[in-house]
Amino acid sequence: MITDIKKIDRRLSVAPMMDWTDRHQRVFMRGLTKQTLLYTEMVVAPAIIFGKDGPARFLDFNEIEHPIALQLGGSDPAQLAQCCKIAQGWGYDEINLNCGCPSDRVSAGRFGACLMAEPDLVADCIKAMQDATSLPITIKHRIGIDDLDSYDLLCAFIDKVAQTGCETFIVHARKAWLKGLSPKQNREVPPLRHDIVHEIKKDFPHLEIILNGGILSVEEAQSHLDKVDGVMIGRAAYETPYIMANADQVIFGSEAPIISRQEALKRFLPYVTEQVENDVYLRHMAKHLFGLFQGERGAKAWRRYLSEHMFENGANSSVIEKASALIESM
Repeated sequence: MITDIKKIDRRLSVAPMMDWTDRHQRVFMRGLTKQTLLYTEMVVAPAIIFGKDGPARFLDFNEIEHPIALQLGGSDPAQLAQCCKIAQGWGYDEINLNCGCPSDRVSAGRFGACLMAEPDLVADCIKAMQDATSLPITIKHRIGIDDLDSYDLLCAFIDKVAQTGCETFIVHARKAWLKGLSPKQNREVPPLRHDIVHEIKKDFPHLEIILNGGILSVEEAQSHLDKVDGVMIGRAAYETPYIMANADQVIFGSEAPIISRQEALKRFLPYVTEQVENDVYLRHMAKHLFGLFQGERGAKAWRRYLSEHMFENGANSSVIEKASALIESM
């Protein structure tokens, strides 16, 4: 079913993260913040088109996840266009092209950060995607790769892509080394350059510029909103998810009370029960809860209880309930 196309508020979003931002994690995150834009993991275009189980395996999501964006990986304009048609029918709110992932495996497939060396191809991909759907097409990229890291080259890349009509650029404020650094090192070793992303907004005031990289809290995100149009939080939103509990209030002006950790779990439990009844293993959902009590008394016991019991045969939502009761008793 095609949803009505409406303006997306990108002042705050949670980054697409492989093996982390799956459909279960997104439902849990939606219990903490109703208005933050959520992204899928990167899905490579051939998997959607040629996957033996069909697109449902990669595209299925719960209606509660809106607003939700699909991130695609690929470099074949025709394949990306086909995926956009499928994704619009599936009900996504936005489609994003990944030009920022630095892994060797991704680069070998000619997508991710390596595409920053081919701005003409990226522009062709974006144009094909736009022609295939009425959904907004956005791009996520680095500030540079390898020795192609000058500000002039970055501006040339953005200008080339913007000529297609693409208006939203999510910029990871680190360059990527495609050889010599692992994906983990590429998130930590190249220095953060938030100033460069701020400068991009000055030089491209007509574009929507979203800052990504190294943001640790909603309050920190808010501090950048006088310099850019939006902020994307990555690992901190996953490893310490409760930092997102005040997002609706701080960023979007909601007057609703800030949800507690225990209430967030209560909201998630009916979904967990439903999924277990549909033969989804508890561990696929419980693993996303490890960081909920990070920094609180009992956090270690919480993680230990989940990790010891979520793999048991027949494990269900009662494991989470017992772990929660353990926390409350401390």
